[in-house]
Amino acid sequence: MCWLLLPLCAAPAWADLADAPASRAIVVMGDSISAGYGIQREQGWVHLLQQTLQEGEYAWHTVNASISGETTGGGLARLQAVMDEHQPEIVILELGGNDGLRGYPVNTMRTNLTRMVEIVQDRGAEPIVVSMRIPPNYGIRYTRAFDAVFAEVAENTGALLVPFLLENVALEQQMMQQDGIHPTAEAQPLLLEMIWPFLKPLL
Repeated sequence: MCWLLLPLCAAPAWADLADAPASRAIVVMGDSISAGYGIQREQGWVHLLQQTLQEGEYAWHTVNASISGETTGGGLARLQAVMDEHQPEIVILELGGNDGLRGYPVNTMRTNLTRMVEIVQDRGAEPIVVSMRIPPNYGIRYTRAFDAVFAEVAENTGALLVPFLLENVALEQQMMQQDGIHPTAEAQPLLLEMIWPFLKPLL
């Protein structure tokens, strides 16, 4: 089940910015999965989203504010500044995996995610919560509580909920890098396919 793990190392975030400054912003606040760890920038699902928007002539652009190793606490600490800088109308929250890996209290993660959703909503933007999972060796009680957090936050706040992002790739060896942790470049379109049906109606 090592494919479920996320790295705790730090890595710089990168951004996909549309050429037209008047376009509307979609911010992705995530960890290594959205930061494109181990692959080229142009291969990551966030960059593929930017290409999809351009090809479909949507007046939107993506801002990838993801950092490898990020937790919900780190994301919450950065969110206000990211909102101030980019003024997004949609914010995709792909965080929580590293909280689980570090055994952080589920209640703390729930509070952080809820507060992030509320900040986005208070700014008049639309939040999208992306579900994550952790290995079962953390104990069935903790694992179940962790898995349930994302749906609980979405239900309590009215945020959109995306299923586990790696659902269609995590058990496919050819879709995972040699570390067994991160999706390959070939898997990135499948990650986008998980999110696109939830995102498209908002555009």
